[in-house]
Amino acid sequence: MTTTMPPPILLIEDLHKSYGANKVINGLSLSIARGECFGLLGPNGAGKTTALRLCLGLTAADSGRILLADLPVPERGREARLRVGVVPQIDNLDPDFTVSENLLVYGRYFGMPDAQIRARIPELLEFASLTSKRDARINELSGGMKRRLTLARSLVNDPDLVFMDEPTTGLDPQARHLIWDRLKALRSQGKTIVLTTHFMDEAERLCDRLAVLDTGRKIAEGTPRALIGEHIEGHVIEVYGDDAFAWAEQQGRALSARLEASGETVFCYTETPQALLDSLAQAGDVRYLHRPANLEDLFLKLTGREMRE
Repeated sequence: MTTTMPPPILLIEDLHKSYGANKVINGLSLSIARGECFGLLGPNGAGKTTALRLCLGLTAADSGRILLADLPVPERGREARLRVGVVPQIDNLDPDFTVSENLLVYGRYFGMPDAQIRARIPELLEFASLTSKRDARINELSGGMKRRLTLARSLVNDPDLVFMDEPTTGLDPQARHLIWDRLKALRSQGKTIVLTTHFMDEAERLCDRLAVLDTGRKIAEGTPRALIGEHIEGHVIEVYGDDAFAWAEQQGRALSARLEASGETVFCYTETPQALLDSLAQAGDVRYLHRPANLEDLFLKLTGREMRE
C-alpha cells in the first residue's frame, strides 16, 4: 500500500531577490514539512530575514516560486498569512495597551470576533507565564516578559506555522530556557516552526533540520547531527595559554586532521584525540578543553571566522 506524503507547509523553489547590484537571495530552494522545526542559520547579511519577508509576501521576489500553506505567495499572501504567526526580531508591542489588550487588538487584524479572542487570552497568557501580568502596561514588563508576550501574540490566530526571527536574542539564560520550553510545547502540538538564530546551541537543541545560508545561497541542509558528521571531525580540542601557538606549530599541527587559530585559541580537529591529549599533558604553559564537535564548529567552517558587518 502506497502512503501519500502530505504536501510541505512551505515550499520555496529557485528564489531570487536583488537590491540593485546586491543579490540578497540567490537560487534558494527549501521544502519544510508540517510539524517540524526548521532552522535558518547564517552570518549577518546572509539573507535570512529577507527570505522570511519573501515567504510572507511582504517583499516581492524577482523570480522563483513560494507556496505557503498550499497558497501561492505573494499572489495569495494575505490569505496565507491568516494561517501564520510571526515573532519579529524586535518586539513591536503597543505601549499604549495592557498585556491582554495587545492580544485583543492583534487578534482583530485577523478578523477574529472579540469574543473569540477573549476566550483565547487566558490560555495564551498561561502559555507565556504572564497570567499575573494581564493588566500590566508594556513598560512594566522585563525583556523576557515582552519576548514571551510577543510569542503569545503570534499564536492568537492558532496558526499552523510560526516564523521566529531570532526569538531569544538579548535574553538572559533563564528567559532563553523558558522560551525553549514553550517552543518544544508548540512542536508537541503539531505546529511548524521556522527559526532563525545566531545561537548554535539553540538550533542544535530545537531544530529537526536546518539550512545554512551565506550571501543568499544555501550552502548546507540536513539534520544537525548529520551535518556535523558530514563536515566536521568528531573531536575538538581548544588550546590556549602563553605556549599554545608554539605547541601548535611544534606538535599540534602534525597531530591534528585540521587546525585553526582564532584570537588566543588554537582549535584542533581530529577523529583520534588521544595523541593530542598525550602531547598536551606534557606541554608547557597551555590549557585545553576537549569536547565533541558541535553546530558552531560546522557554522564557522562553512561561513568563516571573520566578522560580518
